[in-house]
Amino acid sequence: MTRTILRGRVLSFVRAPQALDDVESYLYLEDGAVSIADGLVVAVGDFSEAETAGAVIIDHRPNLIMPGFIDLHLHYVQSQMMASYAGSLLEWLNSYTFVEEQKFSQQGHADAVAVDFYDALIRHGTTTAVAYCSSHPHSVDAFFAEAQRRNMLMVGGKVMMDRNAPEGLCDTAQSGYDDTKALIARWHGRGRALYAISPRFAITSTPEQMEMARALVQEHPECYLQTHLSENDAEISLSMELYPGSPDYAGIYEDYGLLGPKTLLGHSIHLNHRETAVLAETGSVAVFCPTSNLFLGSGLFDRERMVTHGVRVGIATDIGGGTSMSMLRTLDEGYKVLQLRGQRLDPLASFYMATRGNAEALGLADTIGSIAPGRAADLIVLDAGATPTMRMRHATMTTLAEELFLLQTMGDDRSIAEVYVAGARAKSTLVGL
Repeated sequence: MTRTILRGRVLSFVRAPQALDDVESYLYLEDGAVSIADGLVVAVGDFSEAETAGAVIIDHRPNLIMPGFIDLHLHYVQSQMMASYAGSLLEWLNSYTFVEEQKFSQQGHADAVAVDFYDALIRHGTTTAVAYCSSHPHSVDAFFAEAQRRNMLMVGGKVMMDRNAPEGLCDTAQSGYDDTKALIARWHGRGRALYAISPRFAITSTPEQMEMARALVQEHPECYLQTHLSENDAEISLSMELYPGSPDYAGIYEDYGLLGPKTLLGHSIHLNHRETAVLAETGSVAVFCPTSNLFLGSGLFDRERMVTHGVRVGIATDIGGGTSMSMLRTLDEGYKVLQLRGQRLDPLASFYMATRGNAEALGLADTIGSIAPGRAADLIVLDAGATPTMRMRHATMTTLAEELFLLQTMGDDRSIAEVYVAGARAKSTLVGL
């Protein structure tokens, strides 16, 4: 068994930090050793106490070793349409998104986009993501095949949508069910792949398709359910016109049995008190997508209200409505959104959300999101002095929290010095980097 030791400063959260001085919420080692074998962390501690005999030692000092970032909501099929100008969500969907996603019917397109998509994830330090594919089953095959080639733990699924979209993107209630069943059988649990049943949102699914989604959730409780909720006022109004019997937008998904601990609800901005209570009662996850919400003018996520009422919260890039695949940039914009809300998001809470917090949202905290024996060796190395301007500011810093805040405020893919996926170097081996 070949053993590798990564040496450097080590940071890993054990629970959600309550304040900047909550040192019990994380492990921090000034000169740490992360021992890796067979894709797993086998030991972590001070380097002076590590068993180094026979191990390959990779010295990352003075950089910071952390768990890889986890992105809870994005659309890999929208990778090539970031920065598309539009005034609102529904205009953006019709003008760009549906046009782009129809390309995935073309031979070879999904495979080519998947390669570029995963390269971009790695460059930005994201080792796990939850993705929407297109309505074409092959887009899912390409997504998971590329993840398998790189040995990455990824969650994804075929979009189910049988109305209010171009004919070339629409399935039917029955074909959406059949395709999803086949894809679950083909991919869920194969290697590190996990499947997400994916009705796009209420606007693009008929009641018949929502019933099929209900059946899939009942038949496959091991899978996730991902959809969109309350991103935009016009979206909410149209959803309620289409489902007038439901009490509110979240109530649509509730009526079809789609809420629960494995449900990921992108955006969740404009929730009433009943909806907030229902999300808390069912254990559903509200996913904060700050760069997308700002770019499309959708609104400001109310994290404090969610947390106060017991709603589980995650954070995500939401590519391609989001404007960067970087979780660092996402944390930066999330901080600004909450500033406008009058809510302070300290840097410990930010980095907890992007690592262990998102792992907990997925129910995978025993597998990813922290550095501990038995966890996957999905790790990143962060350089807070990656640019001249960052080095200038870093010279005046005295605390870990200051360094983390610098990384999220000014960092980007240049701040990701290295990425390890299941213990293997991933960023430095990218072609053309």
